[in-house]
Amino acid sequence: MMTRLVSIEFQKLFKNRASKVLILTYFVLLSFIALIASVKFEFGSFKLHIAEQGIFNFPYIWHFNTYIASVFKLFLAIVIVSMMANEYTYGTLKQNLIDGMSKKEFIFSKFITVVAFALASVVFIFLLSLILGYSFSSYSEISIVTSDLEYLFAFFIKLTGFFSFCLFLGILVKRSAFALGFLLVWNIVEWIMSGLLKWLIFPNTNIYAKINQFFPLEAMSNLIKEPFSRLSAIKNIETTITGENTLKDYGLHFGEITIVVIWTVIFIYLSYWILRKRDL
Repeated sequence: MMTRLVSIEFQKLFKNRASKVLILTYFVLLSFIALIASVKFEFGSFKLHIAEQGIFNFPYIWHFNTYIASVFKLFLAIVIVSMMANEYTYGTLKQNLIDGMSKKEFIFSKFITVVAFALASVVFIFLLSLILGYSFSSYSEISIVTSDLEYLFAFFIKLTGFFSFCLFLGILVKRSAFALGFLLVWNIVEWIMSGLLKWLIFPNTNIYAKINQFFPLEAMSNLIKEPFSRLSAIKNIETTITGENTLKDYGLHFGEITIVVIWTVIFIYLSYWILRKRDL
């Protein structure tokens, strides 16, 4: 059954020219991470070659590349909400149900597509990171190369959660432009709520952060924290300015994973619930 559902979904995707262009654009943009290696800055006697700053060193590269790749996830988000919009626009959803596909199978087929996109992204970043790492890294010992691979797992969970959210919005709103607009609005709402918690409700405490971690987009963001402050050059600048080196936790924690997994389950269940209740 799974093979049949996957086949149906990918036929729909790759027969749509816009979807093909967006998917190709997404993976081309991921490839542009490699171009960072060629970036050089020169200001008089000051010269800076980005690749020489250690961003492609193992195991740091797993953290850096997954964080940068996360920025481009919006391209596949557009594909996912458009995928659902097209189901309503062209009547393929109703036709699939007439042909005998259950609503549960329909949602399952969309979730498989979400997971396939996330998995393909992970595999692509894994291979790209290996190539860049072995080309530029100062370390090639297998024990170092395989360290911090949990960032790939975090990347997979993050994308699966985000794409599930986009799938839910596509089903809820039916129109891709409005669904993406809703995504932007939700991001702004989380930002405003975070500001209110931090500056008005719980000032001078870290209680706001404990609440923020349960917001869906914030929870996904927390899976892969910014990697730049791990670089020795950034640490030296921080030490020079503040006189101290701030310790920061960059690790992946079970609680953070659990929150995103729970949100993923909620989004998929709500997608099914809306589809089951809606008059098609």
